[in-house]
Amino acid sequence: MTAFRWIEGASGEVVADGKRLEAVAYGPPPDEAPTIVMLHEGLGCVALWRDFPARLAAATGWGVFAYSRAGYGRSDPVALPRPLDYMTREACSSLPIVLEAIRFKRGILLGHSDGASIAAIYAGEAFAGRVDGLVLIAPHVFTEEPGLASIAEARRAYETGDLKPRLAKYHADVDVAFRGWNGAWLDPSFKAWNIEDAIQRWRVPALLVQGDDDPYGTLAQIRAIEARSPAPVRSVILDRCRHSPQTEQPQATLDAIVRFCAEVGSAA
Repeated sequence: MTAFRWIEGASGEVVADGKRLEAVAYGPPPDEAPTIVMLHEGLGCVALWRDFPARLAAATGWGVFAYSRAGYGRSDPVALPRPLDYMTREACSSLPIVLEAIRFKRGILLGHSDGASIAAIYAGEAFAGRVDGLVLIAPHVFTEEPGLASIAEARRAYETGDLKPRLAKYHADVDVAFRGWNGAWLDPSFKAWNIEDAIQRWRVPALLVQGDDDPYGTLAQIRAIEARSPAPVRSVILDRCRHSPQTEQPQATLDAIVRFCAEVGSAA
């Protein structure tokens, strides 16, 4: 394993499961402050976080590390189709390697959509002891028909609309990025996907951030997490917000995360 070189705002890379993953860091390194590790959505990457990681580091005083999973951004591609348990594999195989590469000591996992699911799975594992909290933005813990319908609409937009050229600006292999995510979610067998059992094993508090107009998940996702977590959960539901609170309601999202980090940091 090659250790990640933590240089403020500079592009770097880590290697996990034989794949080179693009990465960037802001703020102090893990031996100087807690670390926020950011896990992007199913069509995301480092670049699509935009300025949010830098703003988060400045507002919290913590280190912030973001990376593109294999198949996304400028990271190495993956073979398709993705296995239907790809989020569990990310949580239990790739993410632990990434955390070792950055010398993660304490901090939180911040995930958006698929990234939130990966963080939720990781937090339910016995090896998650260094994680002090979770920030889950638009989390999914089971499939819903409205969400699957929106994912099917995304496929039509990719094949006949302008979604493909828009995504191609951010992903070296746009077909791998899109079809890896879309193909898994629209596989008929994926309707049975459910990670609520992981939530029941959480030992750390969580902040949930959800837009009230999210086309990919209803508030049933939030309520299920609230009902099943044995650890404290705080939910922030944002009005006039869809699937990406960090870009649609950035200040409200940032403020909620900063408060959560302060509470987690004082309790650690």
